Amino acid sequence: MEYFLNQLINGLCQGAIYALMAIGYSVVVGVVGMVTFTHGEVIMIGAFASFYVFEAVGNNLLLGVLASFLASWLIGMFVYKVCYERFFNAPRHISLICTIGASMLIKNLAQIIFGPNQKPMLNVVENQFFNIGTVQISMVQVIVIITVVVLAVLLSLFFNKTKWGIALRAVSQDKGAAYLMGINVKRTAMIGNCIGCGLGGVAGMLLAIYYQTLSATMGGSMGMKAFSSSVLGGLTDIRCSALGGLCIGIIENLGITVSSASFRDIFAFGFLILVLIIKPEGFASKKGVRP
Repeated sequence: MEYFLNQLINGLCQGAIYALMAIGYSVVVGVVGMVTFTHGEVIMIGAFASFYVFEAVGNNLLLGVLASFLASWLIGMFVYKVCYERFFNAPRHISLICTIGASMLIKNLAQIIFGPNQKPMLNVVENQFFNIGTVQISMVQVIVIITVVVLAVLLSLFFNKTKWGIALRAVSQDKGAAYLMGINVKRTAMIGNCIGCGLGGVAGMLLAIYYQTLSATMGGSMGMKAFSSSVLGGLTDIRCSALGGLCIGIIENLGITVSSASFRDIFAFGFLILVLIIKPEGFASKKGVRP
């Protein structure tokens, strides 16, 4: 029972990271209106940005968050300019193919610049543990969950209380109507894409801290987890996508309590397939709910 409870806590922590990835992915899809295959590489860039900042200035988590967010924001600008801006009125498969090409380009450049091998992440957070009854919680898990909750709250406030956030919601709901209301649709869509990418970058930093390792090829599997979590939420519903990420993290960790850790992905994607068979729209109450 104690092992089961500890795995549940691990699942909540890992699910929180997946939830942040999925939130970023849903913001991109909701605002831009196109599926992306570069989100995994955005996550990877965020992890490496924080890695080099920690090496340069020490274990400053706030600087790590800012570095990962800004680096991924810049990658988001690049992806938007190359893959989306020129093809707003073109068939969607053109942008989709462009994001696949951009993903391959970023991944291979990262392998050249950062090296193909795994790198050990610095011990940013002290290795402290807290006991709540028979359950053991680490300081890393506390930091991860607090960071995700704070970013989710800030994003909610941004969307509901600021002029830019309201403009982003308008563009996500109806680009034509937003244009008629005087909103610069292309610039607003770029900002939404960059915000989603920035959140993915912070998730990459948390992932590297949690597992104490990172590599230039880590984006492949993480991009699929972000996509799967977002699909569970109906692609554009931020809250349901976050719920999807939490569920995948918990299912993965509970699954390996009764089997090998190598079956982790089988449980995650098996859960995704099962949910979509029963409820094709995912956890969302209706298809197409926007942020």
